[in-house]
Amino acid sequence: MEEDRKIVTKERLDKEFARIKEALEETEMRDDLDESQLRGAVECLDTATRYTKDAEYFAEKGDFATAFGALNYAFGFIDAGLRLQVFVKKQ
Repeated sequence: MEEDRKIVTKERLDKEFARIKEALEETEMRDDLDESQLRGAVECLDTATRYTKDAEYFAEKGDFATAFGALNYAFGFIDAGLRLQVFVKKQ
């Protein structure tokens, strides 16, 4: 069982792609940010989106481990935006 968790399968990757798609759809920038906060929020959202696209590229090439890593970075940038309070979950 533990060995199964060490392998990134297509099924596992598909679940992670669904999770990041949902996270990106449910997250938005706050509308009361000052200029500095807005720049940071845009940077976090753009970077999360770029890592997601990178993950798609690697998955298409069959490199599931690198795709999984890129998705983790994407989640990290979304989480950072939420923790810095420049993102909110859509109502």
